[in-house]
Amino acid sequence: MYFSKLLQAAFLAVVTLGPVLTGSAVAQAYQNNRAYGPAINGFNVEEVRRLTPGVELHFDLYGSPGGVATLRIDGATRNLNLTEVEPGQYTGTYTIGTHDRIRPESGVSANLRLGNQVATSLLSESLLQDNAPRAQRRGQLAAAPAIERFNVQGSPDLSPGNELRFTVFGTPGGRVEVAMAGARGVFFLPEVRPGEYDAVYTIRNSDRIAPDSRVTATIRANGRYTTSVLGRPLLAGGRVSEPRQARYCTNCATVEAVNVIEVSGNGNYLGTAGGAVVGGLLGSQVGSGSGRTAATVAGAVAGGLAGRNIQRNMNREQRYEVVVRYSNSGATQTLQFDNDPGFRQGDRVRVNNGVLSRDQ
Repeated sequence: MYFSKLLQAAFLAVVTLGPVLTGSAVAQAYQNNRAYGPAINGFNVEEVRRLTPGVELHFDLYGSPGGVATLRIDGATRNLNLTEVEPGQYTGTYTIGTHDRIRPESGVSANLRLGNQVATSLLSESLLQDNAPRAQRRGQLAAAPAIERFNVQGSPDLSPGNELRFTVFGTPGGRVEVAMAGARGVFFLPEVRPGEYDAVYTIRNSDRIAPDSRVTATIRANGRYTTSVLGRPLLAGGRVSEPRQARYCTNCATVEAVNVIEVSGNGNYLGTAGGAVVGGLLGSQVGSGSGRTAATVAGAVAGGLAGRNIQRNMNREQRYEVVVRYSNSGATQTLQFDNDPGFRQGDRVRVNNGVLSRDQ
């Protein structure tokens, strides 16, 4: 339907424009439309040593972006759907099951669907390392690809939005992918010059990248691959700073409250007796006869009570309670002090065997 509409439009253009648009232009337009169909530019597998249950077969397919890539292995009980990890780069891993009957000579075909059109490619490599195709046994496949240098242009900050530039020098004509601890998935370095692969990685919000995060580069060529570990820190300046780790301290705490407590001492015998004597002497000076006796007794009782209160006031003192909450557990503890310890609410402190000190 789409092609017929295209031809109709071309015919109308010929009629309208006359000699300006010829029949060859119509044919060229038809060919240009076919160019929009899917194309497979490369299809590879990581060769393995054996084809037993549990072994993983990793496939890479390179072709038109935005398509749906599927893979079929002769002797396998299921198909494999490949994931587009970068525009035009599809990858997937097939784990051999106990019911699979995959052999070294098993054919592997990949389909890349784009709209209603499908491109198909057959794997030209063997699944086993020892059974590589004869055409590839001669030449570069005899040796694995090499990584000569693996560098990074670090960033002064590893927070989201900052950039890290990675560069790999090695075997030309390969494909280089980089995996970084703290970042999800892998990212690819395009070949900017023969044997030189370079790309910038922008740190994402979900990344948890540390200055000393392990970074590995893998170069794949002719069905083989080589991996190299970055030997430099990710922070600019070439120095690994102390990792940002959550502080864990068992005796660290924060002052939640400082309470002032007034403690009144009980009146002792000396204060009570002294007050009674003074009150009795004063009471004996009042009246005469039985009235004097009653006044003396009342004065002694009142004097005793007064002496007790005087003694209690003399023994009144202030003490201090400091309530702290531990950072690691959230538990609280109250510590007693006879004098003002000098701490205030919100101070960071440490508690060592009941001794409170400031956390420097």
